[in-house]
Amino acid sequence: MQQEFGWCFIGCGTLAEVVAKQITATGRHRIVSCYTRRYEAGKDFALHHGAKAYDNAKEAICAEGVDGVYIVTPHRSHYEYALLALKCGKPVLCEKSFTVNATQAEEVLKLAEEKKIYIAEAMWTWFSPVGNQVRKWVSEGAFGNITRCLVDCRTNAQHYAKRVTDPAAAGGAVLDMGVYAVYYLYKLFGKPDEIVCLGKVKDGIDWSEQITFHYADGRSYEALVSINDEGINPSMTLEGDKASMFLKDLHTTNHAEFTDANGLKQEITADGSYVNEFDVVAGEIREGLTESRLVTHEDTRIIMAILDDCRQQMGLKYDFE
Repeated sequence: MQQEFGWCFIGCGTLAEVVAKQITATGRHRIVSCYTRRYEAGKDFALHHGAKAYDNAKEAICAEGVDGVYIVTPHRSHYEYALLALKCGKPVLCEKSFTVNATQAEEVLKLAEEKKIYIAEAMWTWFSPVGNQVRKWVSEGAFGNITRCLVDCRTNAQHYAKRVTDPAAAGGAVLDMGVYAVYYLYKLFGKPDEIVCLGKVKDGIDWSEQITFHYADGRSYEALVSINDEGINPSMTLEGDKASMFLKDLHTTNHAEFTDANGLKQEITADGSYVNEFDVVAGEIREGLTESRLVTHEDTRIIMAILDDCRQQMGLKYDFE
């Protein structure tokens, strides 16, 4: 039996707790060490998950038994901790959005490529069998000519964690929820030739936006994003001349289905949890890869450039940039 993969968690907040419970329950992963700026919170997290808390990030990263570093802090500090982990020679799985902007992302990715150390963006939708099957159906033409695609990422996330609405932590809709919508459209249809983003900015963050991907052949696909809408669950509506699909719980779903042109039902049911990305990433690191097959460095570069473009169009720049 293969030994458990040892993780260092940088960040011990809401999402870290959810992820930790899911991955340790499999018996394939263990949390060796953890660090957060609030040391007492780190100690509580460590106690619950059989880890050791450190009051120094470098010591946590370099602790004995650490095979990979999972960065799950607010967006603003991803850049800092990703560089630190790479300089310590450790593979990295870094939460979305990968960094605050494309310039930071490029510096991190270049260092990883120079040092030949694995790093991947933790975009769980694209480590999921369901997301990748939907992409396969689209690429194989199962829906025919796709006339409409709407990715709806409007939700009420403003109370999920303080960072979501904190401009000092790079809060706001586009880096928190918009990244899911942008990734989905990009993975299905490729890099757009033009992006139009209309958004609402107030109190130093963006609260909502409408993002449209335009392609040179005349196709256009749309995303709606917000962090202050009640009663809406992220979803995708896709309409083609051969078939259509409505996908609810967009980035977390464990099921997708549609009826094809021959009247036959096509469907997939698979795990939609965080476990997928940790299993895949651990396997890729053990293979000696330096980037993921499913979420590549090029994917991250393109997505960060699109997010920059969206923020520029809305006139949103954080004070610390």
